[in-house]
Amino acid sequence: MLRWSWIDREFNFNFSPSKFPDLMERMRGTPARLEERLRSINHELLTRTDGNGWTIQENAGHLLDTDCLFSIRTSEFLIGATVLSAADMRGSKTKATDHDNANIENLLATFRDKRMELVSKIDGIDEEYWARSAFHPRLQKPMRLVDHVYFICEHDDYHLGRIGQLIRVFSYTGNDKA
Repeated sequence: MLRWSWIDREFNFNFSPSKFPDLMERMRGTPARLEERLRSINHELLTRTDGNGWTIQENAGHLLDTDCLFSIRTSEFLIGATVLSAADMRGSKTKATDHDNANIENLLATFRDKRMELVSKIDGIDEEYWARSAFHPRLQKPMRLVDHVYFICEHDDYHLGRIGQLIRVFSYTGNDKA
């Protein structure tokens, strides 16, 4: 399956900080989108691999895992840090957590809780913070808080896209539902 690697993506943060409220709505909606995609899928399909990366459930678990980093980075923006914490690009936490053995309902509920904590942390801040900037270590460029929220949304969509791709592949084989 042809797929543009997350690590190879480049980001141009050339939009106005006024995009912030729109991005917050997109970020707030990820748990519902994830729940809608996964609730009716059986465990066998959720934990099946196509041999090219994480399972559907591991992709969902990875979204939960990365919210911890996104929360740390949000705090860094708020305290005026000049460099953001680096991500573990090997996905060690996701690999070590064994999301495939988790109950999907618990995983989805925990993701919703953590995401809403992150949304609450960001949602009420003053507009003066939206353009606050810090250096992103992997991208090797400055990122504003509004860009950080955009980055989170793009990361969410990347993994939701991968989940959709796996659902389509496994549905084509006739093994998509309970």
